[in-house]
Amino acid sequence: MSQLLSLSRAARLVGVNRSELQKRVKQGDLDTFDGMVSIDSLLASYPGVQLEDNTEYSRVLFIKERAFGKRIFERYMPDVETLATRVNELSRELSLSQIQVKHFKIFLDRLRAKLVEVKNKSTGDATPTINSIQNWFETEAKAAMEPDYPNPLSIRDNVLRVMAAHITVLPSNHDFFIDGPDTILEAALRAGVPLNYGCSGGNCGLCKAKVISGQVKKTRYHDYKRSEADKREGLFLMCSNTAVTDLVIEANVAGGVQDIPFQQIPATVKSITHLNPEMALVHLQTPRTNRLRFLAGQSVDLLVGNKSLKADLAIASCPCDDRNILFHVHRMSGNLFADYVFNKLKNHEVVDIEGPHGEFILQEKSTRPLYFIAFDTGFAPIKSLIEHAMSLEAAEAIHLYWIGSNDNSIYLPNVGRAWADALDNFHYTQMVADFDLANLNGKREESLKALLQEILKNHPELTGGDIYIAGPETAAKISEHFFLDTGMSKARVFTST
Repeated sequence: MSQLLSLSRAARLVGVNRSELQKRVKQGDLDTFDGMVSIDSLLASYPGVQLEDNTEYSRVLFIKERAFGKRIFERYMPDVETLATRVNELSRELSLSQIQVKHFKIFLDRLRAKLVEVKNKSTGDATPTINSIQNWFETEAKAAMEPDYPNPLSIRDNVLRVMAAHITVLPSNHDFFIDGPDTILEAALRAGVPLNYGCSGGNCGLCKAKVISGQVKKTRYHDYKRSEADKREGLFLMCSNTAVTDLVIEANVAGGVQDIPFQQIPATVKSITHLNPEMALVHLQTPRTNRLRFLAGQSVDLLVGNKSLKADLAIASCPCDDRNILFHVHRMSGNLFADYVFNKLKNHEVVDIEGPHGEFILQEKSTRPLYFIAFDTGFAPIKSLIEHAMSLEAAEAIHLYWIGSNDNSIYLPNVGRAWADALDNFHYTQMVADFDLANLNGKREESLKALLQEILKNHPELTGGDIYIAGPETAAKISEHFFLDTGMSKARVFTST
């Protein structure tokens, strides 16, 4: 059997996302072995891959041809020592392969001599059979020793192994790649893998993991003192180490909201952008050594004005960037928190974050199509979920419907359009209800149901996916009951209000 690859590595080699490979596996077009894909099977499914540009090859050529800026080089390449170790590892494997080939040739020569010996000693009816075996052996041995055309995916896989190490996390079986100078923790968060960690600055020790196979290298100083027992067990800090070679580690991964601790963090206002007269985008930045750990879709409490004003707001950004946290603030008459944000909040001001909380999170193990319905400011948690889903590359397709009370309620329309332009499997639709979605009476409720019916009419396959709904409570609840009434399981309709 040819070399086996994880779905992540296989997807990266042929330039598709994991969901496409999972779809081919389900359809029987791609064979798997214990969740792994063989290079031969992959090449058979993508015969044109030899003619296509490959992401990693393009990256290598770009760096080589444009090697005029240190920033570009450092962004994509690991440090020299790590690079040398990875090349050395490939050289070691090549040397072992050459030794195996040498031993194989010796074995063939001995087997050939044995056949001649048996033939010389044979008599009678055994001679034709031995001649047949000898002829078959010579034909097969010659074919086995003939040089073959190199498999293009094998070549690319070797390039990828130099450029980026592959990390597998046990016992969860999450996997991801580590590019350039990133630490293991940084690479995991970018890939949407919620590893356990605390300060992310090498002080608390919560991001300890155990090396099962492979080699790590310390790239950042840390104050945390590893005990002798930690060293003997192969424990290291993920926030301060990178992977030198492909790596298998044992580490804790958040399985749900119960695994995320309550945190109190003083963050700094990096920017306040007024999207329209009714909406503001607030960008907070946490300290480097005290980042917010949360799951996509969760909320936190923000305290402003020397902690005198407080509001519960959904996080509108991805956990993959745990230091830069975004919030969408709606101006509301008589709301002191909103008034402070719009009229008094300044850049560099300290805002306290408390949380996170909430169970409106992505069901990561599902590979079904994802349908997101955001009503007005419900786009904030939906945006966080979508960005997380993108980082996982697991969904077969992603559909976003943003329904606003009025035109101003769809306050970031270019975000959905940009996603649709950038991703083949992303689809964006915006709709205006022309009535207040937070205040629904009989006629308005029927109008909302008519909008939902229109969506269902245009996409009847929607009931085969997972639906996430966020926004004003009444609108979200009406939508939830609407889809449940179609026969959908409650385990595939998720609501946040």
